[in-house]
Amino acid sequence: MNIQHVFFDLDHTLWDFDKNSDLTFEKVFSANNLKVDLNVFLEVYKPINFEFWKLFREEKVTKEALRYGRLKNSFDALNYTISDEVIGKMSVDYLTFLPDFNYLFDGTFEILDYLKEKYQLHIITNGFEEVQNKKMVSSNIYHYFDKIITSESVGVKKPNPKVFTYALDIAKANKDNSIMIGDNIEADIEGALSVGMQAIHCNFDNVSHHKSNLVSVSSLLEIKQYL
Repeated sequence: MNIQHVFFDLDHTLWDFDKNSDLTFEKVFSANNLKVDLNVFLEVYKPINFEFWKLFREEKVTKEALRYGRLKNSFDALNYTISDEVIGKMSVDYLTFLPDFNYLFDGTFEILDYLKEKYQLHIITNGFEEVQNKKMVSSNIYHYFDKIITSESVGVKKPNPKVFTYALDIAKANKDNSIMIGDNIEADIEGALSVGMQAIHCNFDNVSHHKSNLVSVSSLLEIKQYL
């Protein structure tokens, strides 16, 4: 591979979103005195949140609708009565508290140290701009990256090709010397491939897929086999 630039996704790729999010909700529930079993809530919330993020990537819901709707629909599914005012406070608390937690996937520092000596490293994320930088600072990985591109700064979201062409331009890179590493096949991998970049899928849960030509790793350190 004639690679000079490595672009990483952040959530679910380097930053352990599920673990940090669970801890955040524990803090949010305590701050708002909610009388709901947290584990029961999370079991309902996670698939609802997943669907809202899919709609968000597809430009079918706004950021505000995502932040409100994923909570409102979860409490409705649990038949738990809660005011819009409390949901609004929870949505703010969640994004405020989230960067306080800094669990990373195993091998994050080792692979970033390894790659930093050989390549320019960058981030491309669909996450909310106001929290992504805070997450990276809190988890002590911000300094590894030259450019940090958020979908909000572009105006569209991965897998829209505009995100990747914008990132290449900002990084002074080109598709032939760049590779994208991420967990989401649609947003990260297909998005990067659509503009001619190479890609590595972080398949940490070993989920089966039907793309036979897809380069896939089950841990971050396996990336060393390719870069």
